[in-house]
Amino acid sequence: MSEKSKFSCSDCGVLNCYRQEKEFPKDCPGEGVELERIKDLYRNDPFVSKIAGAAAEIEGLYYCKYTRVEETIAFAKKIGAKKVGIATCIGLINETKTFVKILEAHGVESICTNCKVGSIDKAEAGIPEELKLQKGCFEGMCNPVLQAELLNKEGTDLNIIIGLCVGHDSLFIKYSNAPITTLIIKDRVLGHNPAAALYNANTYYRKLFTP
Repeated sequence: MSEKSKFSCSDCGVLNCYRQEKEFPKDCPGEGVELERIKDLYRNDPFVSKIAGAAAEIEGLYYCKYTRVEETIAFAKKIGAKKVGIATCIGLINETKTFVKILEAHGVESICTNCKVGSIDKAEAGIPEELKLQKGCFEGMCNPVLQAELLNKEGTDLNIIIGLCVGHDSLFIKYSNAPITTLIIKDRVLGHNPAAALYNANTYYRKLFTP
């Protein structure tokens, strides 16, 4: 294993950056950076200030009061999103349908694209047959690039990820024109609660520490 060259926030036992009641550690990555330039973005950049301001307001008003669903709706309204795009995993389409109904109840217009949109066989995209879940038959690949392009064409003001696979979410984020927030992180093993593996890393999921 190569030696670590830089101090990382995960190495910190102080966390002075939140309340500044202690001392910053040596080599803190937040020290010596162009903070005035960053602060200027939050204050004066129209996009950054709108998103940061809305997020701070929702945290300040609804911390430990609102569910993630409620926070997402409040955020969409706060930034003035007229049309919300949803990029969903086909495996969570029922959850998505429920969420769409909730958005409608709050007067928020939405448009949804599921991950298999376009229905391209995995083999057509160069994915080996042996990597299909069911070999020897048509199996639609996840298509996050098309999901993003379709929502771009709709002119969505905010896009919401519901359960896209690891990596597919990366492609969707890269190709989306609208800002993105995530409602559900997919974890088929842990009931879409990936943090459970971390909570149990020293017990049931001790295997995580073995490469």
